[in-house]
Amino acid sequence: MINKNKIVYVALSADFLHKGHIKILKTAFSYGDVYVGLLTDEAIATYDNIPYLDYDKRKVIVENLKYVKKVIPQKTLDYTENLNLIKPAYVVHGDDWKIGIQKKTRHGVIKQLKKWSGKLIEPKYTKNISSSLIKKKLTNIASTPENRVSRLKRLINSKNIVRILESHNSLTGLIIEKTKVLKNKKITEFDGMWSSSLTDSATKGKPDNSSVDFSSRITSLNEMMDVTSKPLVFDADNGGQIEHISFLIRSLERSGVSAIIIEDKVGLKKNSLFKNQSDTKQDKPQLFAKKIKKICSSRKIKDFMVIARIESFIVGKGLKDALKRAEIYSKAGADAILIHSKEKTPKEIFSFAKEFKKSKNYIPLVSVPSTYSKVHEKELIDNGFKLVIYANQLLRAAYPAMENAAKSILKEQRALEIDKKIIPIKEIINLIKND
Repeated sequence: MINKNKIVYVALSADFLHKGHIKILKTAFSYGDVYVGLLTDEAIATYDNIPYLDYDKRKVIVENLKYVKKVIPQKTLDYTENLNLIKPAYVVHGDDWKIGIQKKTRHGVIKQLKKWSGKLIEPKYTKNISSSLIKKKLTNIASTPENRVSRLKRLINSKNIVRILESHNSLTGLIIEKTKVLKNKKITEFDGMWSSSLTDSATKGKPDNSSVDFSSRITSLNEMMDVTSKPLVFDADNGGQIEHISFLIRSLERSGVSAIIIEDKVGLKKNSLFKNQSDTKQDKPQLFAKKIKKICSSRKIKDFMVIARIESFIVGKGLKDALKRAEIYSKAGADAILIHSKEKTPKEIFSFAKEFKKSKNYIPLVSVPSTYSKVHEKELIDNGFKLVIYANQLLRAAYPAMENAAKSILKEQRALEIDKKIIPIKEIINLIKND
């Protein structure tokens, strides 16, 4: 029998609903009016990947379930704020949270309920079914281009920092897709991939001076997108001719790319990490702003991001010039600023971040710590950076390993010695096998 005056609280992420969720909601409904605390993207990001569906889409689904009276946002994994707000008579959750990552959360719920004599109801957990298992099976279906494009912006809005790693082929894409480590009782992984003009050129044996055209790069990119689901950021050098930009954006969106990064340099490209930049020229900021505006007007998916890369520190123009350009690029419609540096410490990018934060045109900041690799992600977060790109580490790791293998075979006239030091072929096969 329903007690209409009783409020029953259920917290859900509800990315995928299954019979276990329905069982919980049905049980809750038997005790009174069901208020669902729907976890926001930010809350979910503290312990798992953000959901495929954003908060608004998930809310529409949940609030139309017959057992649900009202849906409110739960902004943290901790229930305290919402429980104190509505003071429910009951909280309903499956008994699986008595152990594992949610054990601490459960104790907090019990503590709060005691303040008004509320009760915790814990139905038996529905075995052999979970959102995680469903997600694994539906990854390819859910990773439509538009969903994939939008995912990067949602990550930036949900996480303290978004972690991107360079991928130069499908195999490195799979490594990024599947590599996870357990740290501080939390699974840590990469959020997405970086398609670098440097590494794309290097794998084709060509110099990093735009000698590999966009059509060739996009062909390789599409092969990588076929076997992965995470967002991808595309390094477009200076974007090429403004008249051609709309065609590039169309191709990138069709492939499911989440963002394009263009740098404010002109002429034949010279890699920014070379010491001598005397013949490197920056574009006039007003002209570069026109490229940004062209990208914004060309995109069909609103969440496709344009990130402006400022080279002022690279060419020796300093902080004042960098800040001036950031203001202009932000006003032109850039979604984020990549402030580039080839110093061995992050001092100059932090000085930029400190000053740019004061601007009414402030937008998220991007770091590429290729030369200042000692910097920890926490330091980047503390200085306002929302995205970090590890731009070339996988290629740099692969080259010496392959060279050593080749030398060993030549030296020993057989493969036995190097076989003891390299990955078994079985692991490679398992990495790329059909799920």
